[in-house]
Amino acid sequence: MTGPTAGLPDPRPVEREVALGTAKLMPDIDDEGGWLLTLDGTPQSYVDLQDPTHLEFEYVQRIAHLLDVVADAGEPLDVLHLGGGALTLPRYLAQTRPGSRQQVVEVDGPLTEFIAEHLPWPSGIDVVVGDARSALESVVPRTFDVVVADVFRGSRTPAHLTSVEFVRLAAATLRPGGCYAANLADGPPLAFAKAQAATVAAVFAHVCLVAEPSVLRGRRYGNVLLIGSDEPLPTGELSRRLASDPFPARLTESPQQASEPVTDATAEDSPPPPAGAFSLS
Repeated sequence: MTGPTAGLPDPRPVEREVALGTAKLMPDIDDEGGWLLTLDGTPQSYVDLQDPTHLEFEYVQRIAHLLDVVADAGEPLDVLHLGGGALTLPRYLAQTRPGSRQQVVEVDGPLTEFIAEHLPWPSGIDVVVGDARSALESVVPRTFDVVVADVFRGSRTPAHLTSVEFVRLAAATLRPGGCYAANLADGPPLAFAKAQAATVAAVFAHVCLVAEPSVLRGRRYGNVLLIGSDEPLPTGELSRRLASDPFPARLTESPQQASEPVTDATAEDSPPPPAGAFSLS
């Protein structure tokens, strides 16, 4: 599915029942062109139609930093996005790396139709409806430079997308030197994130973890970005960009890991967030 960019939509909230709940698009009263997507009240995506490089969510900024440093500036990339939402990162990449070939897999077909109707996206972004793991099984090996896994059912990552078998499927789609990045969420004592670090390390020779210091210290719930590659990662430049953000994050190479990677037999959904973690008030 493609969604050629049109003019700015009518700046009024709209909502619709989709496969996974109630989706709502709310205009940003402080930024013409800015829209927030929520699903059952949980923020999912923020899109700025006038400036796709405006990234409102900190964890999205961190993935964007990675996309900025994995290749020379402006060089097109072939990227597979597992999880679509309102397509914030694909829009960013289309702006910063023109000519990139991007495929997005989103499980919620009605949500994709809702976004296409109200926030159409630029050419070069192909959106398909389906399960992320099933989609990986049909991808031609060594097709992509980057795989970004940012899949949540509500506020939790589904279990079948957390195992070593899943990460191996993602790795098989990457060209030599390609990069896998997974956005997760966890809280004290970071048992889930540590197990996921072991899982990624079972597949990739080079692994790093990115999060705010308070999350890494186990003081609060938050987003954790896990990155893996078969070649050394550009950790120096990435660390400098992360440190310059309004909410700086820290990069840890070879993060502390659980004793065993997660398998299909032991996988569980990511832990639920604490009450009020995603409140809009």
